[in-house]
Order: sequence, then structure tokens, then C-alpha cells
Amino acid sequence: MLARFRRGRTWAFSFGDGGVPEAVLLTYDEFEDLGGEEKFERRPGVVAAEVVGTELGAMVAAIRDGAFVPVVWGDGGEPEAVILSTSQYRELRGDDEPPPGTIDDPTHRVYATEPLPDSRPMTVDEIAEMMGPYTQQVLAEIREEEREKAERERREEDSP
Repeated sequence: MLARFRRGRTWAFSFGDGGVPEAVLLTYDEFEDLGGEEKFERRPGVVAAEVVGTELGAMVAAIRDGAFVPVVWGDGGEPEAVILSTSQYRELRGDDEPPPGTIDDPTHRVYATEPLPDSRPMTVDEIAEMMGPYTQQVLAEIREEEREKAERERREEDSP
């Protein structure tokens, strides 16, 4: 697992029995970036990979009992990966819990992307106005450059 993360394959992934996600493994960097150290009490220290291998069954049992605390692990005392329950991972990311009985893999969530009922198309001018005077100036300069370019091309086409 650590070798996968070290090679840059850093996407979190879930695991569990019978194809039901029960736990999530992610890089320590992602855990830290999302404020995990502040959000969760965790098992003290950095656990060695061998300990994770030995205790994984007990960890999954604790997840099922709702008594699991995140475990940071790695080689040589360096934090490289974190094990969380799926619920803890959702909390870390700020995701909603699925309805009871729904089998959901929080590492493969699909979010609604359709427009809200009060959404409407916006023009470039409206966006520039929202962004302020500098953006409006840049937009005016771009439009002037485009007009000048079109005028040059028209003259070149008209000339013999």
C-alpha cells in the first residue's frame, strides 16, 4: 500500500468484506490537508506497516463496533498513510452520510452537477463586472485587440 502512495498513486480507496466499503485508506498528506489532525483524536504515534498487517482484523472489528480511532502508519516512524472508517472519511471531507441501508463508497461519490432552479446563463460582461474594474479593463483590451486584428485581416483580404 505504501509503495502505491510513494509512486504517486495517491487516490484514497476503500476496503471491506463482501464488497461493502467499511474503511478508507488515504495518504497522510491528504488527511493533514483536510484538517484530520484537528478533527479527530487518533491512535498515538505512527504505527509500522507490520503492526497494521497484524491488527487489521481488530481494526475492522472496531470500525464495525463504532469504536475505531484513525490509525496513522508508515515506515520508520514517518506518517505516510491513514486508516479511517468510511463515516470518518465522509466527516473529514465534509460529505453527507448516505441514507441508512445504502451501500456507498465515499471514495467514489457522485455529486449533483445540474444547475439550481434559480441558475441562469451569464455573459462575459456580467462575470467581468463581478470580478471588478481590473477584469473589466482586461476584457476591454482583449476586445480592442480582437477588433484591430479583424480590421487588419479585412484590409489584407481587400488589398490586391
